[in-house]
Amino acid sequence: MSGYRLTTVETVREQGSWAFTAREGDADREVFLVPCADESDGDAGNDVDGETNGDDDGQPVRAWINRCTHEDQRLHREGVGAVTRGGSVVCPKHGSAFDTCEGSCDNGEAAGTTLRSIDVDVRDGAVFLVDEDLTYLYGGLPDDNGDDEGPSSSSHLTF
Repeated sequence: MSGYRLTTVETVREQGSWAFTAREGDADREVFLVPCADESDGDAGNDVDGETNGDDDGQPVRAWINRCTHEDQRLHREGVGAVTRGGSVVCPKHGSAFDTCEGSCDNGEAAGTTLRSIDVDVRDGAVFLVDEDLTYLYGGLPDDNGDDEGPSSSSHLTF
């Protein structure tokens, strides 16, 4: 199986999230990686190098399109990363929490929705983009005219 090498599982775990920009058709897509388990869950069935130990759902990291399903809001912001708590990615604008492994949300404004997943594979501790619809462009997110300054809500969640 081929694919574009993005980063390492260790880097995603250390930073809490990691983002890149890819091309899909004529549009650029922001994507972010998160560990598939809350740090308190231990290694979630993965051995030291980030490979799975036979679990059907043992992928140590997941990749998601960088947008809340409720409103066009970044979940991962440059300089901040993705806000995670208890195995969930939290929308900084409305507080909706998306499961890091499944992408599903059962609370807040985005309840009943699921983040769009992007196919990645882990080999020898490295994370590879294997989604056939996306072509890697660069690490990080585009400067979106100040969008990285945070949401325009009054909640401004940080943890």
